[in-house]
Amino acid sequence: MTKVMVVEDDASLREIYSIRITAEGYEVVSAGDGEEALAVAVREKPDLILSDVMMPKISGFDMLDILRSTPETANIKVIMMTALSADDQRRRGEELGCDRYLVKSQVGIEDVVNTIHEVLGDRQVQNGQPTPAQ
Repeated sequence: MTKVMVVEDDASLREIYSIRITAEGYEVVSAGDGEEALAVAVREKPDLILSDVMMPKISGFDMLDILRSTPETANIKVIMMTALSADDQRRRGEELGCDRYLVKSQVGIEDVVNTIHEVLGDRQVQNGQPTPAQ
């Protein structure tokens, strides 16, 4: 089963995302901050990480940098989700190697789910509507 890790310091948001992603048929593991996420990523080896950027201990950007420089986690797909909409923040995420960068105020949970499917390659999205992958 495909495993998705949700990294979010807001427990309510973490639970909402986890429930919705589980409903899509994914196995979900979670972490409350970047430090915990690094330990869980090495232990659980998720296929994809959906991560907040602004978190205590280690930010999502720093977590991504460490993930990409660690051989065991370097190839995990990463979607960054943040309230930071500035172009320089988006560029930073892309330079560090995130697969997608989503601004929370611009996407709903279904957009997030569709992006997970897209990044994992198990569903294509055309005109905003998911279609099975070929």
